[in-house]
Amino acid sequence: MGAERPPQSEPNASGPLYERQDPMRLDPEKEARTAEAGVSAPKTQAEHEALLGDWRADLESELGAWEQAERERLGMRQARRQWVDEMLTPDVKREERATVTLLVSGLTAAQDFLVEGALRGVGYNVQYIGTPDQAGLQAGKEFGNRGQCNPTYFTVGNLLKHLIELRDVHGMSTEQIIRDYVFFTAGACGPCRFGMYVTEYRKALRDSGFDGFRVVLFQQQGGLAQATGEEVGIELSPKFFLAIIQAIAAGDVLNALAYRIRPYEVNPGETFRVVEEAKRQLYRALQTRSNIFLALWKCRKLFEAIPVDRLRPRAKVSIIGEFWAMTTEGDGNYHLQKFLEQEGGENDIQLTTAWLLYNIWEVERDTRVRRDLRQADSGPRGLVEMSALQVSKRLAMMRLADKGLRLMFEAFAQPIGLTNYHLPNMDEIADVAAPYYNNDLRGGEGHMEVGKLIYNVVHAKSHMTLSVKPFGCMPSSGVSDGVQSLVTSRFPGTIYCPVETSGDGATNFYSRVQMYMFKARIAADQELQDTYAACGVTEAEVRAFLAKYPKYASPLHVPPHVGACTAANLVREVAPLIQQGRAERAVRATRAVVEQFATRVREAPALGRKVATWMRDPDTHVRLRADVALVQELVQGGSRDALAPLLRKLGAGSLAVPPTQSPGA
Repeated sequence: MGAERPPQSEPNASGPLYERQDPMRLDPEKEARTAEAGVSAPKTQAEHEALLGDWRADLESELGAWEQAERERLGMRQARRQWVDEMLTPDVKREERATVTLLVSGLTAAQDFLVEGALRGVGYNVQYIGTPDQAGLQAGKEFGNRGQCNPTYFTVGNLLKHLIELRDVHGMSTEQIIRDYVFFTAGACGPCRFGMYVTEYRKALRDSGFDGFRVVLFQQQGGLAQATGEEVGIELSPKFFLAIIQAIAAGDVLNALAYRIRPYEVNPGETFRVVEEAKRQLYRALQTRSNIFLALWKCRKLFEAIPVDRLRPRAKVSIIGEFWAMTTEGDGNYHLQKFLEQEGGENDIQLTTAWLLYNIWEVERDTRVRRDLRQADSGPRGLVEMSALQVSKRLAMMRLADKGLRLMFEAFAQPIGLTNYHLPNMDEIADVAAPYYNNDLRGGEGHMEVGKLIYNVVHAKSHMTLSVKPFGCMPSSGVSDGVQSLVTSRFPGTIYCPVETSGDGATNFYSRVQMYMFKARIAADQELQDTYAACGVTEAEVRAFLAKYPKYASPLHVPPHVGACTAANLVREVAPLIQQGRAERAVRATRAVVEQFATRVREAPALGRKVATWMRDPDTHVRLRADVALVQELVQGGSRDALAPLLRKLGAGSLAVPPTQSPGA
C-alpha cells in the first residue's frame, strides 16, 4: 500500500481564505488584478460569499439574455403580457346632446353627407369627416397594429387624422376633443377582422394621445350599441332610425342614377356638378325635415338637363366583393369606379339598400330553419322562450321589413327619375348560389358574391364582374379565389376579375383591371355591332331618330333590358320604330295589348289553381294569423312603440357594412 497522505490541517477561520480547501476559492490572478484596480480582495467568508453572489447574479443575467436571444432566433417566444382594453365606458348622456358632436364616416360620400344632414334634423350635432385618403392610411399604419386589412387602417386613420387636425391645427386641447366629440361608425361580427375594429380604434386612440375618446358602434346585428357596455345615451326612436334610412335611400338612388348617366355625358364633369347640387338640396330637405320627395323631384330636373350620347358602347361592369372596398369612392380602392369609367366602363354598383335586404333575409332564414329544429336553441337568434305564434310574428315582421324597405326605395327612386331599377330578389340569389356555396356560411357578402356572378352571366346583366376586397380579406378571398373558379368553369365565357387592395400598389391593381377591361370592351363593341346587323339599321339612322324623338335620348330614359350593353338595348328598342310608320306602330301597339290580354286569360285557370293550393297550405294560415297579429299590435300599441323593433332591424348594419363589413369590414 502506498504511503498515507498527511492529514490536512483545519484552516483557521480567521486566516486567509486562499489557504482553505474551497472548490470556489478565488483565482490568484483575479485577486492580483483586483488588487491592481485598487479593490481589496475579500478577507472574510462573508465578503467572499457576497462577491460570489454578485458573480452568480451576473452569470444568471447573461445566461437569461442568451436564452432570450436564442428563443427569439428560433421563434420560441415566451408568453407576454398583452394590452387589455380598459378604456372608459363611452356613455353619451342626454344632457351632452347639445355639446357633443357625432363624427360620421364609412359609407359612400353622398350617404355620409346626407346622414349628417338627417341626424342634424332630429337634433344631433353631426360632422362628416370625409372620405378616407392616403394621409389617413399613413396615420392608421403609424398607430394601428401590424397586419391589418386596409379598411381598418383607412377608417381608423381617417378618425385619427381628423382628431390630430382639431388638436394641432385648430388649437383644441386633447381634453376638449375627448369631451366634445364621439365617433359614430359601423361595427360587425363574423369571421373577418371587421369584428375587431373597435379594439383597433381604442389601441390607436390610446397610442396617439386620445385615450378615453368615445366610439359608438352601429352594429350589423343587434341594432345600436356602445363599443363597450350596452348603455346607450343616443335615443333610439323611430324618428332616429327613419332619418338614417331616408339618408341611405336618398344616397342610393342618387348614386345609382349618377353611375347610369356619367359614362354617356357629352360634357365631361357635368354629372359631377349636378350630383353636388343635388346633394346640397337633399341635405337641406333632411336637415329641415321638409318634403324629401319634392327635393328629389327638383333634383330630377337637374339630371334631365344633362346631354348624353347613349350610343357609345360601354362595357357594363358589375362591382361586387367586400362591402367597404366596393362602396368607398377614394384611395381605399384606388378610385376604382372612376378608373373603370375612364377605361370605357359603365359601373353597376351594389347599393346599401340591397345590403339591408340581405341582413333582413339572414334573420328570416335563420328563424325559419330554427323553427323546424326538434328543440329550440339559445343562440343569438335562438327561439328559446318563444311560442309558435311569436316565431310566426318574427317572420311576419321580416316580411314587412323587406316589403317596406323596397317600397321606400321605389318611393325615392321614382321622383328623381331612377326608373326600371330592380333590387335583387334575395331568395332567388340564394337558390342560384346554393349548389356552389352554402347559404349558412356568413361573412363578407356570403353567398351573394357567388349568386351575383351567376346571375350576371345567365341573365346578361354585365359584360364583366369585378370582385374587389382588401388584401387578406378572409371571407371574400375564400370565395373569389376558390369557389368562383368552379363557377367560371361551369359558365364558359364569363369575364371575372378578382382584385385585392392594400392601400398601395395601385399600378399592379390598375394593370390587372385593364387586362379584363380589354376583353369586356371587345364584348360590348361586338354586341352593339351584332345588334345593328340583326335589327337592320345603321348608327346614322338611329341618331337621326333620337334627334327627332328626344324622349328616347333623355338621360333618364332606360331601354328595356335584353343584353348587357346599354347602347345595344337602345338600338333594339328604337329599330322597329325606325322601320315602321306611325300607323304601323299604332297597329303594333294595339296588337301587343290584345296579345297580352289573351295571354292573361289563358293563364287564368293555372293561376287560380295555384292560388287555391296556396290557400289550402297550412303554412299559409300560420302566416296569415301572424300577419293579422302584427297588424293588431301596430294598431293597438301605437306606431311609435310597435315599430321600434322593426326600425331597429332595418337600421341594423346600415352604416356597415356591411365599413364595416364593416365598415367591409
